[in-house]
Amino acid sequence: MHELVLICREDDVETVSDALMEVESLAVSVEDADADTASEKALFGEPGMPAPKAGWERSVVKALFASEAEATEAATLLLAQDWAQDVHVQTIQAVEEQDWVRLTQSQFAPVEITPEFWIVPSWHEAPAQATRIMRLDPGLAFGTGTHPTTRMCLRWIARHGAEAAGWDRVLDYGCGSGILAIGAALHGAKNIDAVDIDPAAIISSQANAEANQVSLRAALPDAAQGDYPVVLANILATPLKLLAPLLCAHVRAGGHLVLAGILERQAQELKDAYAPWLALEVSDSEEGWILMTARRPA
Repeated sequence: MHELVLICREDDVETVSDALMEVESLAVSVEDADADTASEKALFGEPGMPAPKAGWERSVVKALFASEAEATEAATLLLAQDWAQDVHVQTIQAVEEQDWVRLTQSQFAPVEITPEFWIVPSWHEAPAQATRIMRLDPGLAFGTGTHPTTRMCLRWIARHGAEAAGWDRVLDYGCGSGILAIGAALHGAKNIDAVDIDPAAIISSQANAEANQVSLRAALPDAAQGDYPVVLANILATPLKLLAPLLCAHVRAGGHLVLAGILERQAQELKDAYAPWLALEVSDSEEGWILMTARRPA
């Protein structure tokens, strides 16, 4: 494999990227040319904020090719275009051979939820102190336990573990990998509905449940029917606000609502959105994210 590395302006990033894909690049990535300097700029947006730009003022565009000859030909074709006067080749370099499976696996270590409850990838041994273990490998759907929002939800489930055996129904709305639903099942919950608008999430949730030898029903959101003693939703603030009447309607008298995917500065927005139905409070925080919960009066 060989990598073609280009420098271009922000305005040219999309055109250059599209052109590289047209000449059959195997992959294209964009980086900040000023990374690790005083000129470095954050690009990624936050929930509720404008979408990030396609590139930085000075962007590095990297394209992967099967051979040096293909990378050289791509550079020649690209630089011959009328619009490419501000595009410059930085280098064409060989890409070191890697064991990508091993490299990927090395990035996912066991995740501690509580001292007793851990998420452990299939290729790792469980920590000696773990008495409750969820086996989960990275996949197409969101949720591996590494994100603060997921950890906070699972911590909440673990802290209410004594109640979980009495949870005769649980709703995980926007289930992703099914991680919250599986966490509830491992703590004794029954009749768990894990719903998502993404078919990949439904497949992932079912497969992960089987890997952990727990039972749940993974389906599209219409499958959520009636009320539940626990409703979990780890999404983002904007959809959570829109879903307020629906989610609250699913919370049984005396039941819990657990919401995540919320930044600290969004707490009041969520309280206001849910106020007609339930009184939300911040019950946990980590790395700028918060967990908000409410309980419907019995």
